[in-house]
Amino acid sequence: MKKILVMVVLGVAALASAQDAAQPAQGQPAASSSAPVIKDPAEYNAYVGAVQQKDPAAKVSGLEAFLTQYPNSVMKNQALEILMGTYQQTGNQQKTMDTAIKLVTADPCNVRALTLLAYFDRMRAQGGDPAAKQLLGDGKKYAQQGLDCLPKFTKPEGTSDADFQKMKDQMTGIFDSAIGVADLTDASDPQATPDTKKKDYDIAIQDLKVPADANPTDFSVVYPLALAYLTPPDPKTPLDPANAVNGIWYAARASVVAPPQAQAQIEKYARGQYRKYHGSEDGWPDVLSQAKANPAQPAGFKIAPAPSPADQAHAMVGATAPEKMDFATWEFVLSNGSQADQDTVWNAIKGKAVQMNGSVISTTPTEFQIAGSSDDIDAKKADITLKFDDAVPVKLIPKDNASFDFQGEPASYTPNPFMMTMEKGKLLKAAAPAPAKKPAVHHKPASQ
Repeated sequence: MKKILVMVVLGVAALASAQDAAQPAQGQPAASSSAPVIKDPAEYNAYVGAVQQKDPAAKVSGLEAFLTQYPNSVMKNQALEILMGTYQQTGNQQKTMDTAIKLVTADPCNVRALTLLAYFDRMRAQGGDPAAKQLLGDGKKYAQQGLDCLPKFTKPEGTSDADFQKMKDQMTGIFDSAIGVADLTDASDPQATPDTKKKDYDIAIQDLKVPADANPTDFSVVYPLALAYLTPPDPKTPLDPANAVNGIWYAARASVVAPPQAQAQIEKYARGQYRKYHGSEDGWPDVLSQAKANPAQPAGFKIAPAPSPADQAHAMVGATAPEKMDFATWEFVLSNGSQADQDTVWNAIKGKAVQMNGSVISTTPTEFQIAGSSDDIDAKKADITLKFDDAVPVKLIPKDNASFDFQGEPASYTPNPFMMTMEKGKLLKAAAPAPAKKPAVHHKPASQ
């Protein structure tokens, strides 16, 4: 998925800010009356001597030596957890993760280690690591393991109920983010069916929304949530309107909190999604202003969808008399308008001589196939059948794809695919009006 690749590239720049926003809590286990007791004095002295070091490097050295000398110590898990926290304190990410893996191997429900592994695996994947797919899979595994173990997580001594709940909420957000980003990547698999994709996108939305709302400045979560909302499982099926509106909000918010060098790119993407849904960029500055001013999506946030093709056609009929419309507008109304609007245009132009410029698609001496609108000229697609009462001399017949001026009288039409038949055709020497471009068609999103 191209959008995922954009996120991965930008993840490197977002890493530092994301860590500040959602860094897992550090800490060492507090002493407890139920804690295991070391009976061997030498082992006890080695352990205490290591954990009481003030200098992080000395503490790391002491703990590594203790674990090497006493690999089966009753304090192994505690020593690994302190070592993991010390490596994290020193900023050694690889050693932090290596120690976390050892800790999870020894203690499968150590939620601190699972939190670190889920977090760093996701951030490395989003940062463009060549093994991103494997990292996301591992991160999802650790995250699910963490969610399963979190109910068993006991409150450390000396921790208030409020702080303990905050800690668990933070861990849950990190686990959900790892699962959500992994599911979003799974949804981009070109081999997946639309039903599988929809399930993955729905799960990604469910998992990413809570951490994105809890950390509205964390680009590494807010942007993936926008992608989950805005990527249709099946390109042939319009987005659910509610997903489109939510996705546009989070995309706008992502453009605000993106790394400075990426903000213009993300804003362009968000603006394009707004234009696709709304039909124009009118109102976009207000949406962007709201995203800058409000970390959370405002209650009742709405975006008006684009008018339907029939509504657009009706507005055209109300704004311009049929006799003053160009051919492309006739084509749009006669293809998309209500029967009443089609009748208004057709009754006004039927049988009236029209002078135009077009492009020849194919010819016979008595009938030319012509592209009359600029869009159909570009597509080399005929939208006019021009009939002549008398055969056109061979030397006057224009070559295919040639631009030429002609006159004809509208006699009949078919709406889809559009074709207008004109009779009493004439070749003109004087310049006729240049072909006009067909108005853009904005299809109103339909619920899935």
